[in-house]
Amino acid sequence: MIEDVSRYKQFCQFRSTIRSATDTLIVGIDIAKDRHHAFFGTPLGKTLWRRLIFDNNKAGYDKLITQVNSLCVQHRLSKIVFGLEPTGNYHKPLASWLIQKEFMVMLVSGKAVSDNRDLLNGRWDKNDTKDSANVADLVGRGKCQFYDNPGPEIMALRNLLSLRKRLKREEHSIRMRIRNSLLSKFFPEMDRHWRSALEENLAIIKWYLDPQKIAATDFDTFVRHVTKTDRGIPQIRRLKTIYDAAEISVGMPVTTSDRFEAKMLVEKVGQVRTMISNTMEQIEKISSSMQENKLLQSIPGFGPYIAALVLSVIGNPFRFNNRKQIIRLSGFDLNASRSGKTSNSAVPVISKRGNGDLRYALYQAALIASYHNEHFRRIYHRMLKGREAERGIRTKMRVKLAAKMLIIAWTLMKKKEVFDPAYLSS
Repeated sequence: MIEDVSRYKQFCQFRSTIRSATDTLIVGIDIAKDRHHAFFGTPLGKTLWRRLIFDNNKAGYDKLITQVNSLCVQHRLSKIVFGLEPTGNYHKPLASWLIQKEFMVMLVSGKAVSDNRDLLNGRWDKNDTKDSANVADLVGRGKCQFYDNPGPEIMALRNLLSLRKRLKREEHSIRMRIRNSLLSKFFPEMDRHWRSALEENLAIIKWYLDPQKIAATDFDTFVRHVTKTDRGIPQIRRLKTIYDAAEISVGMPVTTSDRFEAKMLVEKVGQVRTMISNTMEQIEKISSSMQENKLLQSIPGFGPYIAALVLSVIGNPFRFNNRKQIIRLSGFDLNASRSGKTSNSAVPVISKRGNGDLRYALYQAALIASYHNEHFRRIYHRMLKGREAERGIRTKMRVKLAAKMLIIAWTLMKKKEVFDPAYLSS
C-alpha cells in the first residue's frame, strides 16, 4: 500500500493539473449505510455513466471496479480518481479498500457539497444521484481534500482518543443530570458548592441526598463518611457550610425511588471514570512505544494526553510542507472580514476551522508552560510588554504561544530531537 507521504504528493500534483487533464476518470460517490450511488465523468464535465448503485460489501465494490475498468477501456482513460463525501463512518471501509488497491481517493466536505448543490441545480434539491454528480464536479475542479490514512498505531490512538472524548461527554452528562434533576429539587443550597471537590459531592448525593439526614448526623461522622482524603481546613470549612445549610434547606421530600436513582447515577459516574482511566492507560501504552511521543513530552506543558493527541493529529510530519499547513490544521490561522470601508481596520481572529480538541489541548499546555517554565514564562511576558492594559491580551498571547508550541512539536517530530529552549527564539 502506498504511504501517506507519497499519496499526498500525488494529491498535490492532481490538484495542480486536474483542470487540464484529459485522461482521467472521476468517480463521485454518494455514501450511504447500505447502498452507495456512483457517478462517472471527466474533469471537463462530460458524463460517462450517470448512475451506478452498488452494495456496501465486497460484491458491490467489485461491481464498482468492473464498471470503472470498462469505462477506462471504452474512453481510453489511464487515471482514476474516487471522490467521497464523508458520512459518519460509512465511507471508511470503501475508502480503505480503494487505498489498499492503490487507487487515488479524495474527500469532499459536506459544506462544499451543500454549497455546490445550489450552483448545479439552481435550488436546494437533495438527491442521491445528483449528489454523486455534485461530488464528481467538485473533484473535477480540485475542490477536494486529502484522505488521511495513517498507520495502525496512529489509527489506534485516534480511535482511543475519540473513545475517551465520548466517555468524558457521558460523564459530564450524568453529572449534569445529578445536578439539575436531583440536587436542584432536594438540596438546592448545595448547588453553589458543586464545582469543587467532586468526590465529596458525589458521596453526599449517594448517601445524604436528603438534607434532613445530614442534619440528623453528627458532623464528624458526616465528614468521615463523605471524605477519603484529608485536605485540611478549607475542606472542613466547606463541609461545615454544607452541613449548616442542610438544617434550613428548602428541598423537597426525598422518596425511596429518588435515593435509588441517586445511588445508580453516582455509581454510573464511577464506572465511566474507571473506563476513562482504563482508556487513558491504553493510550499511554500505545504512544509510549513511539519515539515521537517521548520527544513531544520533552516540551514543557505536554503530558501523556496532549502528546498523544498531537501525535495522532499530525501523524506523519513529512506530509506537511510548511508551518502554515500545520497552523491551519489546528485552526490557529488568522482570518478577518475585509470588506467595504472597514476593510483596512479589520482585526484578524483565529479561524477555529481546524481540530478543536487539538486547539484546546495546546492552549492548556501554553497556560501551564507560561506559569511554570522559565523559558516560556520569559517569552510570554516579552509578548505582553507594553500591551498589558489591552482587553483579553493575555488570552491572545497564550493562543499565540500555543500555535508556536504546535510548530515546535512538528519540528521535533521531523528532526527526531528533544525540546531545546532555543526553538523559542526562532
